[in-house]
Parts: sequence; structure tokens; C-alpha cells
Amino acid sequence: MPIAGPILFYDGVCGLCNTLVQFLLKHDKQGRLRFASLQSDFAEKVLRRHGFDPKDLDTLHVVENYEQPDERLLQRSDAVLRAGRELGGYWSVLAAIAKIVPRPLRDIAYRFVAQNRYRVFGKYDTCMLPDPNQRSRFLDV
Repeated sequence: MPIAGPILFYDGVCGLCNTLVQFLLKHDKQGRLRFASLQSDFAEKVLRRHGFDPKDLDTLHVVENYEQPDERLLQRSDAVLRAGRELGGYWSVLAAIAKIVPRPLRDIAYRFVAQNRYRVFGKYDTCMLPDPNQRSRFLDV
């Protein structure tokens, strides 16, 4: 059975990434986004297929059209904006406005946050388990 909707790969031990996932779960009223930690076998398989190092935890990824001929992997700021578009409403408008900023500039800001995220937002010893009501949206549990 194909997986509908984009899949977000996030650092499962990162406080900021887990906060982002909780935010997306709360605001994704259509329930289209799916999630998997970068530390999972599932993410490793997809990232390797696209030529990315699965041990690079500094990059958020979004997979569109999973296992379809036009499957695509977005990373860094493009991934964040893609997830934001999925929320609809004014979140989509904000993502569209932010997309006007050239990717290299967006990614400079993204890398700065990524390099400092553990220090500012903390780091867990293990990947957090999803709430039982949301478990079906996680592909690595």
C-alpha cells in the first residue's frame, strides 16, 4: 500500500526537531504528513537511495511521492517549507513568502540553527516515542 503524503525525516534525539514534529502534528489538520527519525532503518534506506549519508543528522528531509517514479527528496530549508505548505491556511502563505528568499540564503540560516540546536534546545538520549493516538503517522515505530 503506498504511503500518501510527504514523509519528514527528522533527528529523533533533537529537542528542536521533536518540537517541530509536535507542532506539525497539531497543525496538520488533514493528517497528510508522515514522520520517521533519521536514526531509523526506514530513513537510511530512502536516504541511501538518493545518495545521502544517513548518519548526517544535521539535515531535515522531506520525501515526496514515496516509491513512485517521481519520488523526490528535499532537504534543509526546502524540506521545512514543504512541510509548512502541507499545513494549509496561513502556514502555506508563510511558506510561499519564505520561498521567495533564495535557497542559499535560507540554507545559511538553516545551517546556523542546525549547528546550534542541541546547545539551545537540548538532546535526548533516545528517540522519543509518539503518542499512541499519532503512532500510525510514524513509519519507524
